[in-house]
Amino acid sequence: MRRSPTRRTVLTATAVSAAALTTTGTAEAAPAPATRPPATAQRPTRELRTLLKEIDPARIEATVRKLVSFGTRHTLSVQDDPNRGIGAARDWLLAELSSYATASAGRMTVELQSYVQQPAPRIPTPTKITNIVATLRGSVTPERIYVVSGHYDSRVTDVMDATSDAPGADDDASGVAVVLELARVMARRRPAATIVFAAVAGEEQGLYGAGHMAQTLKAAGADVQAMFTNDIVGSATADDGARDPYTIRLFAEGVPSSETPEQAALRRSVGGENDSATRQLARFVRDVADNDATGMRVRVIYRRDRYLRGGDHIPFLERGYPAARFTEPAEDYAHQHQDVRVDDTGKQYGDLPEFCDFAYTARVAKVNAAALWTLAQAPGTPKSARIITSALTNSTRLTWARGAEPDLAGYEVVWRETTAPEWTHVLPVGDVTTHEVDLSKDNVFFGVRAVDATGLRSPVAFPAPQA
Repeated sequence: MRRSPTRRTVLTATAVSAAALTTTGTAEAAPAPATRPPATAQRPTRELRTLLKEIDPARIEATVRKLVSFGTRHTLSVQDDPNRGIGAARDWLLAELSSYATASAGRMTVELQSYVQQPAPRIPTPTKITNIVATLRGSVTPERIYVVSGHYDSRVTDVMDATSDAPGADDDASGVAVVLELARVMARRRPAATIVFAAVAGEEQGLYGAGHMAQTLKAAGADVQAMFTNDIVGSATADDGARDPYTIRLFAEGVPSSETPEQAALRRSVGGENDSATRQLARFVRDVADNDATGMRVRVIYRRDRYLRGGDHIPFLERGYPAARFTEPAEDYAHQHQDVRVDDTGKQYGDLPEFCDFAYTARVAKVNAAALWTLAQAPGTPKSARIITSALTNSTRLTWARGAEPDLAGYEVVWRETTAPEWTHVLPVGDVTTHEVDLSKDNVFFGVRAVDATGLRSPVAFPAPQA
């Protein structure tokens, strides 16, 4: 078993690193990263840079305007009109994703995932809810799954108004446009793991479509290692006119929504409130997507969602899957959940496409693409990561299960001060499943990540104690 440098060496390096961050960390103008990259940051590969260049703002705009053209996409609107209502939007999305699948040489399949929602809050009568799901099967480890979604239903001021025009350009044709553009660009490629692109319904009525999708995956025992929803990603302009066109918020919960009482007790005992699988996913997104290739700053928000609000990642969180939400930096509430109208002062209300910034949404798509493609090409997150606690000692022994990827090259142990938000130290340990660090588990947080032969890294796994 290979040992790390001595405790004195490690502590000295920690102090030097902290001092360097304090004295040299300076703000940079957008679109460059706003802060010094974490120690775990990964530079974009040539393959990824090529993929990102194919993302087209004009296609994103065309998708948003097409979805708006259906008048309303309310979940309770008509489903059998070819030109208006959620049914017309559903059929167009199916045809569009199916056209991308033709370029995949059979790797991408598209399906309608439907069920009848019985009467429930905001659903007065039995209602058919349909998700459009495109699955790009992985070529190496297809059982490992990554999901990206946007919701294609829309609403106005009265959430039960299913007939008035509800354009839903920003909320959430913008998110659906991101999903479609990712599907188009990736359909012609061969990811190692499986990527699922979903346009879901029923979000405004209560996250029904996403709930059905998450439950379907859970019932099938699917190994969903990450899920992202894009909801309200169409504008960089706030309600006061301020603009922040190079920032995207990523909401990531700390205490898991699916946590059991036993898991809560364990978390409290080790102080793992900031180390859920979703927080590790958020750190990974910063590692791979906050850079010059995307032109974006990823602002991680330590909340499950906006204050007292929610989105389609929540049903995935409730079923134990790591999931996070992308949302624009500051919302303009005059252009979401509003009747289309002009008030007495001449102010325009309504979620109309003229209030969207399609170049901004294309950069959001690049952030998603950088995260998803790297996740799908890198090794999976290590499983069964543990800190051995059978003896009292000032060193720390970690163990984990070896992954099944054929190009797996080894592992790295990472750590940080308990007050640090990002990983600050990385130690290569080789192709092993155990390693001892000459540093006390009481003083720092540890993690483990996998590395493949090309140098791509997985998200970090936070180890649990094992007696």
